[in-house]
Amino acid sequence: MNHNASLSAPPRRTRGIVLLSLAVLAVASAAFVLWRPLMMSAPMCMTGRWHGCFDTFNGVVLMTLVTLPWAALVVWALARRRRAAGVTSAWRMSLAEVGMVHGTVPFLWLTMMPGAGPGTAPRRVSLVPLRDLVTMGPLGIVGNLLVFAALGFFAPMRFAALASVPRILALGAGCSVLVETAQYVLWLDRVSSVDDVLVNTAGTVLAALASRRWWRTTAETPTDQPRPAPAPAG
Repeated sequence: MNHNASLSAPPRRTRGIVLLSLAVLAVASAAFVLWRPLMMSAPMCMTGRWHGCFDTFNGVVLMTLVTLPWAALVVWALARRRRAAGVTSAWRMSLAEVGMVHGTVPFLWLTMMPGAGPGTAPRRVSLVPLRDLVTMGPLGIVGNLLVFAALGFFAPMRFAALASVPRILALGAGCSVLVETAQYVLWLDRVSSVDDVLVNTAGTVLAALASRRWWRTTAETPTDQPRPAPAPAG
């Protein structure tokens, strides 16, 4: 029975190859769909111009895709260094750290982009729940769900203290409140809305639930520490 179960269970390496292939396919599909709008910002981005690249949605998305190979290289370098030091779960730690940064910073950048009248338009605050969902539209709702999705997906994989739904919910809500407060304080001509907080938090929790099988638990040994060397016999 055990022999048959071992034959039916896919090898870990095969599972990793399948997941990596799906990720590459997803990125390639997104690049294909966004190819034409992204290429509109390519000349400005390739010459390092701020205007037309880093202050536009297309430019930020383009640079996020362009830096994906560098992010993968950083994951490989960190994992190799940790494995050489005998750290357990080296690949998971490295992927989680880079994924949190690379998957969150671009969305934060887009969220903090100023509107048409920064510093001159009146500050706008919406504290009535669910009122702004109608005006967001499907694209706006999806975008808000993705703002802290990478953080929710990878944070509990990296930190055992965050490996619970209530703590991830608190993390997403806290980060969302900080973003909305920063938009108001910096006078970016953006609406500081409670609905943004609700949708951002929901995206964080949903992403965390999607990665629940890979969460670190408090029962695990701290992965930041190298494995102790076995004592010599005799």
